[in-house]
Amino acid sequence: MDAISVRAPVGNRMYKRSLPYREMRTAMAIYQNGPVQIHYEEAGSGFPLLVIPGGGLNATIAGLANHAFNPLEVFSDTYRVIALDLRNANTGQSQGPLEIERPWDGFTDDQLGLMDHLGIDRFMVMGFCIGGPMIWNMLKRAGERVVSAVLVHPSGYSSNVPDIFYQNNIKGWAPAFCQQRPEITMEMVSDYLNNMYTKRADFVFTVERDFVRNCQTPVLVLPDDIPAHPYAAAMETALLAPNAQVSLYPWKENDRKIELAVRHIRGFMATNAAEAVAEAAE
Repeated sequence: MDAISVRAPVGNRMYKRSLPYREMRTAMAIYQNGPVQIHYEEAGSGFPLLVIPGGGLNATIAGLANHAFNPLEVFSDTYRVIALDLRNANTGQSQGPLEIERPWDGFTDDQLGLMDHLGIDRFMVMGFCIGGPMIWNMLKRAGERVVSAVLVHPSGYSSNVPDIFYQNNIKGWAPAFCQQRPEITMEMVSDYLNNMYTKRADFVFTVERDFVRNCQTPVLVLPDDIPAHPYAAAMETALLAPNAQVSLYPWKENDRKIELAVRHIRGFMATNAAEAVAEAAE
């Protein structure tokens, strides 16, 4: 079978993995739910793995190519990998209402609705950056469906930069979004971001510490240490969650460390997927 070399940029270096060509990206489609349109892409086959890209409110499937590794390419040799553009990401193809009063739940609706659309009940999930808080919200709302979760350099609150997410999005996302959607004003976007971040300025924004402390879902955390991905918040979740694991740190310095982190992810997911399959067979 023909194979190609998959490369994901890491600074000036590249993480490589050889994959069968037919295992590469196989489907791009649109999931429609009333006024919401979600663009998603699939690759590979096997136990389902939902991927939430990083990039804040501009997170898209295309942006995965700029991550330390691209799950659509790295894990599609083993799993059915499903990634989606976030609703209303400026460079993506997903769009829908701006749900000012329920910003996080709107995204969770999209993610769970997509899995329903695909006929998938139980699945694993991997989220980068903003995907971290989204995963915790998903676990709060539908934890029985999530077999395991991998949080890659997750976002979280830091008292050192308390308004970083409001500022980043009001400057880096809102102007282009309002230009594309003239019915949306900057005042509406400000209310949306305040409900999403400012009024939830603690921990991981979407859940309380007691929820994480009592969450039985296996979780693997790959921490980072930049203002938008605070090490302290990531490690606090790992220390609180009873079935948590943590990758080596730092893990993005070079190809070898990324390879070790990916190997950890692969082993973590293999264990939990096998247990889920065995449970379903009982």
